[in-house]
Amino acid sequence: MKITNPSGLTNSIGAWRDFPFSRMGFGGLRVRDRAHTRRFTRGALLSTYLLATWACQVALPPQETIWVTIPPDAPLEEVTDSLAANGILQSPRAFQRLAGMGRAYLGIKPGLYDFQPHSPIGAVLARLRKGTPPVKRFVLPKGIWLTELAARLERDTGLDREVFIAAASSPVLLSRLGTRGRSAEGYLYPAVYHLREGASAQEILDQVTDTFEAHWKSEWDRRSASLGLTRDEVVTLASIIEGEGPAQQDLLQISSVYHNRLNRGMRLQADPTVVFALGRRRRLLNRDYATDSPFNTYHISGLPPSPIGSPSSASIEAALYPDSTDFLYFVARPDGRHRFSVTFEQHLQAIGEIRKEEGGPGRRD
Repeated sequence: MKITNPSGLTNSIGAWRDFPFSRMGFGGLRVRDRAHTRRFTRGALLSTYLLATWACQVALPPQETIWVTIPPDAPLEEVTDSLAANGILQSPRAFQRLAGMGRAYLGIKPGLYDFQPHSPIGAVLARLRKGTPPVKRFVLPKGIWLTELAARLERDTGLDREVFIAAASSPVLLSRLGTRGRSAEGYLYPAVYHLREGASAQEILDQVTDTFEAHWKSEWDRRSASLGLTRDEVVTLASIIEGEGPAQQDLLQISSVYHNRLNRGMRLQADPTVVFALGRRRRLLNRDYATDSPFNTYHISGLPPSPIGSPSSASIEAALYPDSTDFLYFVARPDGRHRFSVTFEQHLQAIGEIRKEEGGPGRRD
């Protein structure tokens, strides 16, 4: 009788009965027979171990999902380092030893894999040997909107944009993310992904939102609570900061402006919220600031009802840990940096000076 496990390895139970141990005795094995016996034993033990570990893995409760890409022809050391760095392996050395048995590592196939933290090494190796469908590289940039992402996916993968947007608005998904919004806007983590060919909208959403959850730190929950903000409010503020497209050096000061305005009951008056309310990216005109929308922070008090794009971890950190300043205003400079002011008079002066530099209106947050 033969049992085939998910890795495609075959464990031949009857072979133990048929192997001529009883006739030869271990002590009388010739060198060639001893080598054959060692190879056979290693292969049989490996196959049995992988099958048993996989069987135990099936019943485990669901945990955080971690996505890992194995490139073609990656050496065992590189595969092990990647799995260990992502918290998938408890013992990298044990994984390497197991993969070396019968040169099982030669059967590892490239592709995109989803694992749970601290998975049994046998289950991991069996999965890698089984392989996954081919993958396609896809970049999800910082600050992108859900509608823009849907359009890119349609262009690059053929996935219908309306199907993706509908899946991103699933009540089950929104409940899992804890968002106040009507979609997963803000929780589509910006990163480089490798999508399986023919991946469904749900699979892609699982991948990008799982990646968001994997990057969200437990300490951020404690910090959010100390600020009197929910996670969704933090993500919303971070998405506004991201929308400013600031230089890295300005992130914490921009965050301080928004925190200071919120604490004083002032409207945020953030240009990215107006752009989002318009539904298309372009330079704002004076009439745009009067746009009637719950996202237009020139019209509403406090934060918008939900995030306005996909913030990076750096913007989330900035939203949670702003600089301590008295700034209430800032304006973008031609070089991408920002000029900050405490009073409205200083702000108007800064706008005037920057307009002279660039020959046009500066952004007036």
